[in-house]
Amino acid sequence: MAAPGGVTTLSDDDVGRVPPALRGILPVLIALPVLALAEALLGTSPFATYLLSVVGVNIILAVSLNIVNGMTGQFSIGHAGFMAVGAYIAGVTSLELKEVALSFLPVAASDQVLFTVALLAGGTCAALCGFLVGLPSLRLRGDYLAIVTLGFGEIIRVVVQNTEAFGRALGLSGIPQYSSVAMVYFWVFLVVLVARRIAGSSHGRSLWAIREDEVAAEAMGVDTTGYKVRAFVISSFFAGIAGGLFAHFVPIINPGSFTFVKSMEVVVMVVLGGLGSSTGAIVAAIFLTLLPEGLRSLFGVLGAEGSLAQKVDQIRMPVYGLLLVVLMLARPQGLFGTKELWDVLPRWFPRKKKGLS
Repeated sequence: MAAPGGVTTLSDDDVGRVPPALRGILPVLIALPVLALAEALLGTSPFATYLLSVVGVNIILAVSLNIVNGMTGQFSIGHAGFMAVGAYIAGVTSLELKEVALSFLPVAASDQVLFTVALLAGGTCAALCGFLVGLPSLRLRGDYLAIVTLGFGEIIRVVVQNTEAFGRALGLSGIPQYSSVAMVYFWVFLVVLVARRIAGSSHGRSLWAIREDEVAAEAMGVDTTGYKVRAFVISSFFAGIAGGLFAHFVPIINPGSFTFVKSMEVVVMVVLGGLGSSTGAIVAAIFLTLLPEGLRSLFGVLGAEGSLAQKVDQIRMPVYGLLLVVLMLARPQGLFGTKELWDVLPRWFPRKKKGLS
């Protein structure tokens, strides 16, 4: 905007605006140097690698669930069930392919190809489960859908507990440790890219319309059930991928890793970040994943190493509950609401306008 004297000034709308071409990949452009810094600070210890991998898996879970709970306005609380499907299918596939070698490739490259096949198998099976569950249940709304997804998660857990091929209650061990931090964050990049592309597409606008007023959207000719099922399938696919990645960097997977508590953790991440905000889900996933380690360190400094420090996992959910209560009272829309990081930063850190008055 030109001011008197020919001096150009910045309007409020121009300040801090990010070019549309960069918006889809901005979270990754920010995350890559942060990830490199974290690896440098934490070193290459097994615990540091494990922690970075868990953060990445939780980001995938939160961003994928945000497609259903945030963009579409549905209420799914069975995400751990789809994660379990992906984890066990990918794990069993890797065990079956363990002795297979692609002779025309180096051993490391062959392992990564087989790992990718196992991941895609887990993600595809999770997506198929999402379709089979979503097609009949997404005609329901609100609490009824939540009950169906909760039931699905519990059914998967019970089936796994009683299936010999999945190791029953003892869990499935011996899965090759193919996952790496780079592979985990490659899938973080993909899920963020897909979520941003959906949000800015005609498909995404239909999802937003369903979220705001499903009856009105249906009256305007939007195939509400079809769009919800497609969103559910995409979300389930990435939950399965997250499960497959998880299965390949932990020593053993067991039904206790995929309970209702895990589903609620992911829901808390989505609500805390803001329903509909992909970058909000990322920030919340990082914060809530690192929070237990922060609490352990704090209790250790306070001299509670032998008591509270060992009970962080037990007090984690009450802490999450308290966070949700405070958030709902102070900021019901979450940290970012439906906005993204690049939309809220200029408001949080406004710049002074330059120009002649």
